[in-house]
Amino acid sequence: MGPGTRISGGKQPNDRLASWFERTGWSKGEFARQVNRRARRLGALHVSTDTSRVRRWLDGEQPRDPIPRIISELFSEHFGCVVAVEDLGFKEPGALFTGSGVDLPWAPESVVDLLGEFSRSDLMLGRRGFLGASLALSAGPALVEPMQRWLAPVPVPPLPPRGPQARGRLGLGELEQLEETVRLFRSWDMQCGGGLRRKAVVGQLQEVTDLLQDAYPEPVRDRLFRLTAELALLAGWMSYDVGMQPGAQKYFVLALHAAKEAGDRPLGANVLGVMSRQMIHLDRPSDALELIHLAQYGSRDSAGPRTQAMLYAVEGRAHAGLGQADKCRRALSVAEQLHADAPEGDEPDWIRYFGEAEFSSEVGHAYRDLAYRGAGPAERAREPLEKAVRLFEGTAEYRRSLALSRVGLAAVYVLEREAEPACEAASGALALAGKVRSERLSSRLRRTAKSAVDLFGELPPVRRLADRLLGELPEAAFPSP
Repeated sequence: MGPGTRISGGKQPNDRLASWFERTGWSKGEFARQVNRRARRLGALHVSTDTSRVRRWLDGEQPRDPIPRIISELFSEHFGCVVAVEDLGFKEPGALFTGSGVDLPWAPESVVDLLGEFSRSDLMLGRRGFLGASLALSAGPALVEPMQRWLAPVPVPPLPPRGPQARGRLGLGELEQLEETVRLFRSWDMQCGGGLRRKAVVGQLQEVTDLLQDAYPEPVRDRLFRLTAELALLAGWMSYDVGMQPGAQKYFVLALHAAKEAGDRPLGANVLGVMSRQMIHLDRPSDALELIHLAQYGSRDSAGPRTQAMLYAVEGRAHAGLGQADKCRRALSVAEQLHADAPEGDEPDWIRYFGEAEFSSEVGHAYRDLAYRGAGPAERAREPLEKAVRLFEGTAEYRRSLALSRVGLAAVYVLEREAEPACEAASGALALAGKVRSERLSSRLRRTAKSAVDLFGELPPVRRLADRLLGELPEAAFPSP
């Protein structure tokens, strides 16, 4: 039978699957057993495959989800390379990796399933050229409108038992240990950037999501969903930091869904604040503004003053990106008052980073962005950024924030046409870049150095900075996370 010959039912033999299958050396029975074992491990207890079913797949039948992904994982592990679902001649079930995938069902089982699938696929297939290229960013109404459903009241029943261990495998002591692990991951990220620990966070997220397959009392369930939201947010933030923007957005959206399941409005607002930062980074300030207004409205009665201060500071950044000087200043003024009123140690760990140094850095970057757009003097950005650098230098915990503040200050000096201070600030950031695995930091350093070269030409300090950058931080030197 030739490759184009149709068989009964109008299907064609799946030659792609047959090619990969023959290279394994497995019998049809062994292939079926491998699929069943992997399905049980994933909690897909309804999957029961036999030799006749394998034969039908080879004859062209499209298996149901999650079997195509299970086969993809099996072959990828067996051959030591990525064997994608489409490489096997299957259609992607649910189109998880096609398009942006941000308009998701607001239901607990969907959140658990999608988080499990996405984190598992990221661990196995998250290599530049596959997972990154298979996702696309959402923007404009396609992003904002689905996020507005975060506020919609949806009655959420407890997750039903979904397996033989439905009594719940997690005790309170273990839950506390996991919460402490998230705090440790967050600290590592601030010190070392997103590149070194990202896969560890994704792996922990995958394990915690698996625990959500069980049934728990409501207080434990809510804490576990909150923990899941924090891990998904951190995985997204680390992905954003290393330049994996579509994957980062996917994690942010899933984190927002998990925060909703936990009933934690302030955490959900924080997720939207991070999504706004990403849109500012991608030069989409209008989208950032829509998201931050949604965060402010949704958490107006529940977020503490430090969280609200952060949201208003990000709003100021979004207005600055639009060149709206008056609105930017008003938002920063509100943020300053809220931040001054914030008590120490009285809010969640995820907002602890937003102290005086981080607030000063946000203010300085907002005024720098206004200066970029000709909507204000660069001089106004200098003092808050210098203050941020001084404060960050007093602690080893916020190494990446120190480096980014130095780069921001260097950009201000370039705008003010002060070559030597610009090179000194950029060199200080470069000294930290080798200790911080952050493509965000690296790209900002390169961009600032290029601006200095374009403006100042062959001045000796500028030339020395450019040579150092080329030697210590070449563009090709940042490996795939």
